[in-house]
Amino acid sequence: MFRRKLSDWSDLDTSSLVELEREGEEILGESPGAAPNGGSGYYGEEDDYDEDPIYIPCTEFYKPQHSGNFFKDGKTLIDFVLVWEEKVSSKKHKTQSSSKGSEKRGQQGRARGKTTYENYRRRYHRNLLKAGLLCEKEQTLSERRSLHYLKLSAPWEVLVYYAEELCLRAPLQAQPNPDNNASDRFLQRLYLPNPLYHHVPNKPLDYYTCAFRKSKLQRFLGSECQATYFTNTQRSRILYEILSRTLYGKRKHAEVGIERMVKEGIYTAAFPLHEGPYELPEYEVAPESLNPRQILYQYWSRWSLWYKYQPLDHIREYFGEKVAIYFAWLGFYTAWLLPAAVIGTCVFISGVLTMGSNTAAQEICESGKKYQMCPLCDTCKNWYISEICPMAKVGYLFDHPGTVFFSIFMSFWAVTFLEYWKRKNATLAHHWDCMDFQEDEERPRPEFAAMAPQMEQNPITGVKEPYFPERDRLSRIVTGSMVIVIMLCVVMIFLVSVIMYRGIVSMMMYHTGNSILMTQAGNIANISSSMVNLVLILLMSQVYTALAEKLTRWEMHRTQSLHEDAFTFKVFIFQFVNFYSSPFYVAFFKGRFVGYPGEYGKLMGMRNEDCGPGGCLIELAQQLFIIMVGKQIVSNVQEFLVPKVKSWRQRRQLAKVRGTQILEEPQRWEEDYELIECEGLFEEYLEMGE
Repeated sequence: MFRRKLSDWSDLDTSSLVELEREGEEILGESPGAAPNGGSGYYGEEDDYDEDPIYIPCTEFYKPQHSGNFFKDGKTLIDFVLVWEEKVSSKKHKTQSSSKGSEKRGQQGRARGKTTYENYRRRYHRNLLKAGLLCEKEQTLSERRSLHYLKLSAPWEVLVYYAEELCLRAPLQAQPNPDNNASDRFLQRLYLPNPLYHHVPNKPLDYYTCAFRKSKLQRFLGSECQATYFTNTQRSRILYEILSRTLYGKRKHAEVGIERMVKEGIYTAAFPLHEGPYELPEYEVAPESLNPRQILYQYWSRWSLWYKYQPLDHIREYFGEKVAIYFAWLGFYTAWLLPAAVIGTCVFISGVLTMGSNTAAQEICESGKKYQMCPLCDTCKNWYISEICPMAKVGYLFDHPGTVFFSIFMSFWAVTFLEYWKRKNATLAHHWDCMDFQEDEERPRPEFAAMAPQMEQNPITGVKEPYFPERDRLSRIVTGSMVIVIMLCVVMIFLVSVIMYRGIVSMMMYHTGNSILMTQAGNIANISSSMVNLVLILLMSQVYTALAEKLTRWEMHRTQSLHEDAFTFKVFIFQFVNFYSSPFYVAFFKGRFVGYPGEYGKLMGMRNEDCGPGGCLIELAQQLFIIMVGKQIVSNVQEFLVPKVKSWRQRRQLAKVRGTQILEEPQRWEEDYELIECEGLFEEYLEMGE
């Protein structure tokens, strides 16, 4: 058995990764489950589909009233849960359907798909056992569906092995961890109360750390207590690494990893468990006795605490560094937006107060029928400049001396914000021991390891790893760049289409003969075209993001960091052109190629469009307002309304499955299965950058 071999190997000094490659088969067996160092181990071509080899450790009598993040023995901690659903067909339904040929063939097709998924799961479960994990299975039955929960736990030997391989940080010595807020220190010097501060109990300790080494285990702080040495975040990371490396089918088809299995519907969910409920108990308890989830809910994720300091150390301990650094950046960015918002509001108010002193607008409004203007289109009539009096007054709000000052201020603000964030980021990285991370030491991605055509020695670690030739990757990157250029050309085509749409709508408004429509033709065309442009932007964003993800996978980047960097670059380039091409055109090109009476510039038989009566700045403000506000409305609907609807449907479906068990207290894995899956932070960063 793998567990026995792993325990035998645990007495060896594993600081040499070269020995790891040679002893890979002894350590992990010829296991398709986990190839050492992203190696070439994978599942063979066996066709044996026996029952699930689920190991259930049970050293004590099962207590039905027990609940928590443990196996039935009450000791083995649950690190990860896999869930899949199966439909239960009744005998009556089978009898009725057997008399119809087409329905019978459809049932046979579904049965083959179901059998394939069952075979994949059996292989995957067997490989997880070979990787050394402990498994326990739970099942919830109803008349139509059954829910299966596979609880996974990593024993000490597996945790130690992967902690060294993933270069996890291990504590050497505890040190003080005081609060470090510049505004708090500033107010203390002035002897003023700080309304932003509030005490959060159970603040995590700070440690001097280094990379984990099994040979130096006794030197690490807390190593004598195996049950609590690794944090839940570290255990979840190790389990996710194993699940991502484990194959469930053929290696040449890259049938590897839990993410692909969830996407293909083999599993419906895969998640680590929360540490208890987030609701506070009905009776009064000391704040120090709350679990980490309750502390975060009570002292952080409530609307009434929006102005308080964020407990970043608590967030980092519970969710990890990536989530914590996002919320640190979000809070820093929001705080720095405050002075920009105050200055912008003051500039706008000053424009409103001085609107009456705009000499140019006064002359336009008082001109009457003194100045006659040329037609705005080939079939339009002449018009008087006094007709644009309202737009001339409104245009002053966006084009007065205060806006020049605000532009200069924002330039300095952007540079200062970036430099201070670099400082804040470096401080947090040092505080959380993330500064000495080297990409060359990062493990290869599981999908890369499965699809790489050859093996090469890593110059840093000295271990043979999957390798993809740089020349082939470069050719794929160039090909992907051509696809990006084509997509950018599509954006330009849509931009020209929106410009033509504005011209057509303006001509239609002028030909109605209605004085109101004729006066507001430019505004109607600009606002409606901005809405059309917003719809095109959102559609193209969805299409291109999916395309960029496929192109990035096809480029075969070695590590997850390189993969994310390449994907981010592609999406950033496209989103920048997609969102800002139309405002950029209005700000710098619109009205520059109109021509003059008798020699007007034309595009595809239509006169080139000119700025509206109030100037191009009003149109630019309208476009930016519609695009930015519209994008925020759509994002808020997706982030608030859609998850609530999904959560309601999920709870309703699970209530039907649980049936008569609805009155019983649900287990932790059942409650967490009702939650909506987190889709990562990429979209959050992208939204804030827009």
